[in-house]
Amino acid sequence: MNLISLFRKVAIAEGISYLAFGATMPLKYGFGILWPNKIVGAAHGGLFVLFCVLLLAVWIRNRWSFGRVAAFGLASLLPYGTIWLERRVFRD
Repeated sequence: MNLISLFRKVAIAEGISYLAFGATMPLKYGFGILWPNKIVGAAHGGLFVLFCVLLLAVWIRNRWSFGRVAAFGLASLLPYGTIWLERRVFRD
């Protein structure tokens, strides 16, 4: 698997984990059920860090423009943002 395909898979997984993390918030704050939020939050945090490391690696190796890297960085702060941008940038 090359670096770009790994980055794409992690970008999608990070976007899904962000949505799942948002879904566990009502369980935590509305019903006092903490464990789903802890598990999903840890997974989301790990995927976010991996996403950032891979974004840096892709930027260096593939000589992406600063604008593209900044767009992915900003998209990672929005739920579903990395999925939407990944589909838009890597459209076949």
